[in-house]
Amino acid sequence: MKLGAAMFFTDYSMTPADLARALEERGFESVWSPEHSHIPLSRRTPFPQGGDLPKQYYDLMDPFVALTAAAAVTRTLRVGTGVCLVAQRDPIQTAKLVASIDQVSNGRFLFGIGNGWNAEEMADHGTAFETRHKLARERVEAMKLIWTQSKPEYHGEFVDFDPMMTWPKPVQKPHPPVIVGGAFPYAARRALRYGDGWMPHRRRKHYDDVAALLPQFKQMAAEASRPLDSVPVTIWGVKDADQIRRDRDAGVDRVILQLQTAKADLVLPVLDRWAEVAREIKG
Repeated sequence: MKLGAAMFFTDYSMTPADLARALEERGFESVWSPEHSHIPLSRRTPFPQGGDLPKQYYDLMDPFVALTAAAAVTRTLRVGTGVCLVAQRDPIQTAKLVASIDQVSNGRFLFGIGNGWNAEEMADHGTAFETRHKLARERVEAMKLIWTQSKPEYHGEFVDFDPMMTWPKPVQKPHPPVIVGGAFPYAARRALRYGDGWMPHRRRKHYDDVAALLPQFKQMAAEASRPLDSVPVTIWGVKDADQIRRDRDAGVDRVILQLQTAKADLVLPVLDRWAEVAREIKG
């Protein structure tokens, strides 16, 4: 069982470098950075978790910049987007970003992706909310070709380019794992179709705990002829040691601790407690 931690990196939080060093020193497996390019003031789209949108969503650093800083001061800690909003990003430029951070981290990048929930944010990028899922799939398919072929080309409904040459290629072969974020069952199906893992949040309005749905996910994987080890499950959110044990026994590969957007004096004691939990579980 792997234990990662995520933070909304802002100009009033711990820096990505400081958090990354602290996580690696305490035996954490990975650090994760979310993404929102901006938040439109209309706020017509409701926050999925209910209530007002937290301040850190407005103030978030670019994940690739934050994670590069984290990678530069660590040796073993993996760095992941949690999640990169591929439906709002140019696939050619994003493919280069992914390959570049995989190079500078020496193969430690985890490409967590999601299709987004904020319709107004997407519209500002020229993305239609109703077709975002197909757009994201085409962009992922195109990026995989860019990462793995010397002269890639792609011709889809939304993504279309003739043969090109672009380097660097990623260190990880064939490419960094594409971990598809989102709720059951639709994101789980997308993960099985074109992902290298599934990353749901612990709780959503239509289910109490995603871990209870893992038998259904395993059945879906079997029907899709995907071995489970080719689509490992990362669960975002964790409450206590007992929950981690249940996740481990259910076959979950990784859990991610969501940290407060805060300075070291508040964050480091939390990391110390969870590091001790992880040691106890490992026995």
